[in-house]
Parts: sequence; C-alpha cells; structure tokens
Amino acid sequence: MLRFFSKYKFLAVVLLVLSIIAISIFYQILKPKIVLPVYQPAEVSTELVDSTIQHVKKYHRIADFSLVNQNGQTISQDNYKDKIYVADFFFTTCLTICPIMTDHMVVIQEQLKDDQEVLLLSHSVTPEIDSVAQLKKYALEKGVNDAKWNLVTGDKKQIYQLARKSYLAVKEDGDGGPHDMIHTENFILIDKKRRIRGFYDGTNREDIDKLMDDIKILKRER
Repeated sequence: MLRFFSKYKFLAVVLLVLSIIAISIFYQILKPKIVLPVYQPAEVSTELVDSTIQHVKKYHRIADFSLVNQNGQTISQDNYKDKIYVADFFFTTCLTICPIMTDHMVVIQEQLKDDQEVLLLSHSVTPEIDSVAQLKKYALEKGVNDAKWNLVTGDKKQIYQLARKSYLAVKEDGDGGPHDMIHTENFILIDKKRRIRGFYDGTNREDIDKLMDDIKILKRER
C-alpha cells in the first residue's frame, strides 16, 4: 500500500493543486459581483431634489458647467471627462462643518495622490465672498493639490442649480439672490458617465472610509 501511494504521490499532488485552482475559479464565478447603484432623482428624498426633476427615473447626468478655480482657470465638465470624481459644496469662511469636510477631502486627496483616474471638485456656495484670490489663499492653507482638486467659484445661480438639479445634494433651495445660501455635508461620488453613484457624510470618517471602498468598486466597472 505504501509503495502504491509512493508511486502515485506526484500525480496526487498535481490533482490536489488542480482541484484547488478549479474551486477558486468556480468561487470567483459564483461570487456575487458588488455594483454601486446609479441614483436617479425619483429615488432620492424629495427634500434634496428640485421639484422640476423629482419624477425623473433614468438617464440623470451632471449638467454642463463653467466655473473658475483657485488659479483663475475656467473649469468645466471637460476637465472631468472620463474621470471618477468626488464633489462637495462649501465656503471658506465657514466655521462649523466645512473645516471637517475639507480635512476629509485632504485625506482623500492624499490616499489618491498617485491615482490619475480620480479627481476632486469643491463648489463655493458664497461666490460673492470666495473670489479666486480667497480660494487660492484657502487652497494654500489646506494643502490643496491643484492637479487633483479644484475649488470653484462663479455664478451663484449656476452653483445652486447644480446643487439641486444635478448633484441632488441639498435640502435648502436658493434662487441665487444676495441673502440665500445652500449648504450640505454631502460628498457625492460621480462616475465617468457623469452619474451619481453614492452619497456620504463628509463630516463622518467612517463614511469617508466607505467612500474610498466604493471608489475601488467603481474603478473595477467596465
């Protein structure tokens, strides 16, 4: 008996290795693939969505935009073409949630500093205060990497419409007048097709960790 096993020992090892490989392949085939949802206006709380698009159930995309960044450069959807990006809304004089949100954006920036596939985009909700010079000062103070992260200012009404009609991100509505202001703690994950794939609390570190995990999932999509 021992001579029998000795004679076929090599074959047994080969069969064992092949069995392990086969089981691994079958496991990968049968393992459920994690896919992030694609958020549509009709699926998001009506508090966060402009009334004109609350009925929309498909094909929602981030609208075209034209704003100015901390370096005085015009930033549009073309700068984010074929990119995954994280968007938020802030203002430089905020003393409550914005500093926390910005610190978390810095964390994301550092973790993705060598990743050319993912960018960041922060919209000022007080563009009358946040001039290019003010944004540049803020960017330098916070360690913003210009190649990775745009802080943008511009037409207030356009920014407010982006918040309500594109990013579906804020409860307070505004018409772009001198005394209104929108604000949200939401970070929004946008895919390469300009679709919303996730919402995260920008003040919550656990949510930031989930965002980073979701970016990895999104990058695996084809």
